[in-house]
Amino acid sequence: MALVPSQVLRVAILLSYCSILCNYKAIEMPSHQTYGGSWKFLTFIDLVIQAVFFGICVLTDLSSLLTRGSGNQEQERQLKKLISLRDWMLAVLAFPVGVHTTVLPFILIEMRTSHHKYPSRSSGLTAICTFSVGYILWVCWVHHVTGMWVYPFLEHIGPGARIIFFGFTTILMNFLYLLGEVLNNYIWDTQKSMEEEKEKPKLE
Repeated sequence: MALVPSQVLRVAILLSYCSILCNYKAIEMPSHQTYGGSWKFLTFIDLVIQAVFFGICVLTDLSSLLTRGSGNQEQERQLKKLISLRDWMLAVLAFPVGVHTTVLPFILIEMRTSHHKYPSRSSGLTAICTFSVGYILWVCWVHHVTGMWVYPFLEHIGPGARIIFFGFTTILMNFLYLLGEVLNNYIWDTQKSMEEEKEKPKLE
């Protein structure tokens, strides 16, 4: 069974992220050798998130191809779990975290080619807040251990300004989550309307 273009595209994107991660780790940078390594930086964490997300997308595509027409209910249940995990990752991590880097076009392509079901707004916002606060605490811990901030500009602002900055970034992540939800609904509501318009009988 031939793969459709969107499936081939996901494989290509996954391979590109794996290549970027390998090259990133191969770069000899002093900051990579200090406490926390590459995991201090949101850019690296985002690359990992995108690679895992598109890996799940590829796995979902393969499972869908293998399950199609089999009539195996257990396989179908596992496929639904994979789809739910894929949709959750796009909503909570891949889109909100990915917006701050150049990976956004890949996410928009994925959002356009496959319908993703967003979790309830309360659980989605809780998850993105947990991620944001977790990363902020991680940055503060690195500073506690090393005496240096991951991002140098934090050295030049006072404690109050840092609290405001961290609060703003958390609010921004919530806004990006909501933006992704609105964009996803807009794309698929528009497509549904176009399909319904095509199905209407033409008047002579």
